[in-house]
Amino acid sequence: MDVSPTLPPGFRAAGLCCGLKDDGAFDLGLILADQPCTAAAVFTRNHFPGAPVLLGRETIRGGVLQAIVVNSKVSNVGMGEPGLVNASRMAHAVAENYQVDPGHVLVSSTGVILQRLPISKIEAGIAACADLLGPDPLPAARGMMTTDSYAKAVTVKAGEATITVLAKGAGMVAPDMATMLVYALTDATFSSSELDALLRETVDQTLNMLSIDTDTSTSDTCAILASGRVSVDRTEFATALHNAFVQVTEMLARDAEGATKLLRAVVTGANSAADAKTFAKALIDSPLIKTMAYGADPNVGRVLMAIGKCVTCEIAADAVQITINGTVVYGEGKRTDFDEEAMRNSLSGDPVEISVLVNHGPHQATAYGCDLTESYITENAAYYSS
Repeated sequence: MDVSPTLPPGFRAAGLCCGLKDDGAFDLGLILADQPCTAAAVFTRNHFPGAPVLLGRETIRGGVLQAIVVNSKVSNVGMGEPGLVNASRMAHAVAENYQVDPGHVLVSSTGVILQRLPISKIEAGIAACADLLGPDPLPAARGMMTTDSYAKAVTVKAGEATITVLAKGAGMVAPDMATMLVYALTDATFSSSELDALLRETVDQTLNMLSIDTDTSTSDTCAILASGRVSVDRTEFATALHNAFVQVTEMLARDAEGATKLLRAVVTGANSAADAKTFAKALIDSPLIKTMAYGADPNVGRVLMAIGKCVTCEIAADAVQITINGTVVYGEGKRTDFDEEAMRNSLSGDPVEISVLVNHGPHQATAYGCDLTESYITENAAYYSS
């Protein structure tokens, strides 16, 4: 069951502008639990991780978190030892102001790479959050935003437990665990090892199947905190968490830089899970398919091209069937006699869903992306100086 975004009992959040953004937009978010929580996290696999990621990998080894602090505008990447010192200062500022262990604070930064973090402004902002803490997750989500057009948070129920997920993305999104930052909070009871397994499985099926521009950020972070107030059915919780992450994944895709619509690729019949994922990712990553969706151009041969170039995957030509928004456009080795004008109208809508049967196997995968527009180029051409 979905409900309006609100934090689970035992969590509070705040957001504000601490002076990193010249326009007064929020640039700092804080999430605070009333007590230490079991936790798990996954991070970017980019070879140049930001200082907060390096610190976070060490922090999460203990399997316990009580706070998350995030700044936007500056990513604290590629700054050497001073960057690590500043990430640690953020954790200690939270610890000193809110009486938590600095080793239980997860730090994230997102924004321009290779710029010095204005740490004094952030420290002052962390202290100022004290008067703003409350049950609404959206102020903290606003503090995480870079080129996102709106703050993203969803809340779902799993029995008596509440799950709330905060996220930001927009560009440089091709996770391999956007900058993509995602934080799941729950009052359910789990061990840190259970959370780790659950998070990795959920991320693998959702966020790791999201690609906006194939660029894997230096700062990607996804974490889950469980306060242990409520007992839950494991299967019911896993389903609810998956559904929440699907919602967030589709929100991130729809709100990508310059995007006008969600692109969803569903692959079935693959001989292996790896093949299914490769096919699905090939569809959403193809610039020709992304521009086909944007221009509502029924050039469906581009779909055949995209799956055909997956040369390491097994494909059965006699089995291949391509369906776009419910209309079969290819099957039995040839194009079907579909109505091009009707297809053009269909492609003008949101979402665009491409379903492909690739073989006679049991595996399937869904990938999420968006169209490619002139606005993506405009936004990224000016991002450094914006």
